[in-house]
Amino acid sequence: MKAIILAAGRGSRMGDLTDLQPKCFVQLRGRRLLDWQLAALRSAGIAEIGVVRGYRAEAFREPLHYFDNPRWSETNMVASLMTAQAWLRADTCIVSYADIFYSSAAIERLQSATADIAITYDPNWLQLWRRRFADPLSDCETFRLHADGTLREIGERAQSLDQIEGQYMGLLKFTPAGFGALSALLSELPAGQTDRLDMTGLLRRLIARAVPIQAVAIDDAWGEVDSRSDLESYAGS
Repeated sequence: MKAIILAAGRGSRMGDLTDLQPKCFVQLRGRRLLDWQLAALRSAGIAEIGVVRGYRAEAFREPLHYFDNPRWSETNMVASLMTAQAWLRADTCIVSYADIFYSSAAIERLQSATADIAITYDPNWLQLWRRRFADPLSDCETFRLHADGTLREIGERAQSLDQIEGQYMGLLKFTPAGFGALSALLSELPAGQTDRLDMTGLLRRLIARAVPIQAVAIDDAWGEVDSRSDLESYAGS
């Protein structure tokens, strides 16, 4: 199994912290976000790790495999994912956002998922979101499951807490068959639409096609870093 970290974007909401470096170089408790991710992936037994670069690509010096999205400023995360399609077609891959941190146990649980497409989620998300936001609903999207634990709904604007059964963490797994289903969907979209597609939008389209997406509950510490206040929120965790 391989892993791909999607690190092409700038992270403009971080302000001057990303003026001269990629967002995943921002430090949390003395370590870059990238270092947290690499440590968790390697502790879970994943040795082959690729990074999709874009903004400040020259800053990456680690001995990793690199994919490049030269159009990072005009495309979204799905376009970055597709730069790594050679790996995704050939092997099962863990896919990680670059602005999150998580445990090796979370990766191990995701590795054990049996579906061709799987994601992790935090069923106890509200406590974390109340630390990050005065109004948790201000930055929340719907997340609902079927009785069998597969994803029913994701990424719509949430009107109430009842519409949120968990928080999607930004960690996914694709087998080659799962990536095949994704590729088939994208092949039917105009190029401009694919460029604008984010990951939850892709998941919604897969759900509409009745492609099963396994949701794996995680109760280990994790976090998403979108702002300076997030860094302050996690500093004592």
